[in-house]
Amino acid sequence: MRPITHTSAKQLIPVANKPVLFYGLEAIREAGIREVGIIVGSTAPEIERAVGDGSQFGLDVTYLPQDAPRGLAHAVLIARDYLGDDDFVMYLGDNFVVGGINGAVERFRRERPHAQLMLTRVKDPHAFGVAEMGQDGQVLGVEEKPQYPKSDLALVGVYVFSPAVHEAIAELKPSWRNELEITEAIQWLIDQGRPVKSTIITGFWKDTGNLADMLDMNRFVLERIDSEVSGSVSADTEIIGRVVVGPGAVISGSRIVGPVVVGAGSVVRNSRLGPFTSIDCDCTVVDSDIEQSIVLRGAFIDGVGRIEMSMIGREARVVPGPRAPKTYRFVLGDHSEVRVGV
Repeated sequence: MRPITHTSAKQLIPVANKPVLFYGLEAIREAGIREVGIIVGSTAPEIERAVGDGSQFGLDVTYLPQDAPRGLAHAVLIARDYLGDDDFVMYLGDNFVVGGINGAVERFRRERPHAQLMLTRVKDPHAFGVAEMGQDGQVLGVEEKPQYPKSDLALVGVYVFSPAVHEAIAELKPSWRNELEITEAIQWLIDQGRPVKSTIITGFWKDTGNLADMLDMNRFVLERIDSEVSGSVSADTEIIGRVVVGPGAVISGSRIVGPVVVGAGSVVRNSRLGPFTSIDCDCTVVDSDIEQSIVLRGAFIDGVGRIEMSMIGREARVVPGPRAPKTYRFVLGDHSEVRVGV
């Protein structure tokens, strides 16, 4: 996600104008969990401004600082005092799971394993943590990015643990990546005869680690929006399909082909948007054509023809320059400026 993530937290990149992290927090709340500890690093101030005390989600949020990325098991180690002897869910903040986590949490409460994993089938298991399965959802082994995968079942970034995982983490040594690996902690539980169960999900899941994943997730969410027009749409604007126009947004002389979201305070003039495009708050789009893209807060786009499959950072400017081709693809960092030919 560079250069976007050089200047902002990946977990706060908006999908359908809502940060990825917020989808996870909502899933946690829907599972009946109210106390949440968020592991934060260098982007802590930005995360804290966005999430606050958690009350907007019906949660009680505590922030737990980590001095550097030292692995998922290290994150649990940091949270040891906060967690006490409670069972807990670990939810990676850049993951998106359709259907939520209720099923995995409820099965954990009912069957009482020491770990409950969420798994999904993938085309290339070499790129993931992979589980070897036995009968009745029992996990026989886990391996991080194996050269010879024993299944096509990848670990989704949601885990439910009993306090036994703290005992496992206490036995770990840093891996070749100099990290404490959560897969090694899970394998320790298995080796010690502690039951580890799994739930296989068949719905949409994304680990939003690159632009293609973000755009896929944006498309998926936009496909499920309901139309709502709170802003101003002129009579000479054509709206087709499901479109959301936020309060204070002004659209004139344009064609909007849903699904599309236009955030509060944005201005769209003499342009075509969509399908599968999200325009965040306080943006300006003039004399341009944008499709299957994410435009972040405060971006300014004027007279650049066609943009597709792109992400435009906060306060970025895209304006005309000489000799423009018909189509552009961008990943622009916050506060950047690109001049393109016309």
